[in-house]
Amino acid sequence: MLEVVILGTGNIAQHLFNTLTTYNDITVVQVVGRNPKALAYFGEKSDIQTSFKKIKTADLYIIAVSDNALGDVSHYLHGKKGVIAHTTGSISMNILQEHKNHGVFYPLQTFTKNQKVNFKTVPLCIEANNNESYSLLKKLAEVLSDNVYDITSEQRKKLHLAAVFINNFSNYVYQIGNDICEENNLSFDILKPLILETAKKATLFNPETVQTGPGRRNDLETIDIHKEQIKNIEHLKIYNVMTDAILSKYGKKL
Repeated sequence: MLEVVILGTGNIAQHLFNTLTTYNDITVVQVVGRNPKALAYFGEKSDIQTSFKKIKTADLYIIAVSDNALGDVSHYLHGKKGVIAHTTGSISMNILQEHKNHGVFYPLQTFTKNQKVNFKTVPLCIEANNNESYSLLKKLAEVLSDNVYDITSEQRKKLHLAAVFINNFSNYVYQIGNDICEENNLSFDILKPLILETAKKATLFNPETVQTGPGRRNDLETIDIHKEQIKNIEHLKIYNVMTDAILSKYGKKL
């Protein structure tokens, strides 16, 4: 039986909790967080605690808090014998070096509360400071997911950067498209098949080979028509930067 303590109550903590509690040989013995309202979600299946000075003994401590709180929270685990791992993409494993057994258990996925995710498909990136810690994290990762990767801290930072471009930035562009539709009495649903097909192509081919659009084909006339229609200054900046990058990539410039 693997005993786990989760520190944090946000999106990643909630999704890890939901997944871990489906296995009979894994027990989440405690969830620790400062927000009583957020902690209530975990109360039916685990002990909950608002004080980080009252953390229970466990085999594994998963720190799932914001990046700027990671260092402070980890100090409360001083002297714990279990493996201590954080779930952050952009912070080095060395932030936990005061602990004898430590590592990283990073799920590379976008998480939203109350939106179910099939954890079997989530890439889990692991790293550890010794063989004992690595073995525990690897064993747990392979139970939860079919996609487990050994990733160093430096590689993980680059992976997180790539994920920001692919997920965060693309979602913001989706929002711009949604705004344009709403402003012109159009349904955003019309664009959803395009979103799905674009994502599908990105998983099947090198994205460079399937680039389309006026920038790709050097259609300056259409580009000018688009720019005339954009009234939002920030949106126009994004359009210009993206279009210029595509033109430059394929041998042309504005």
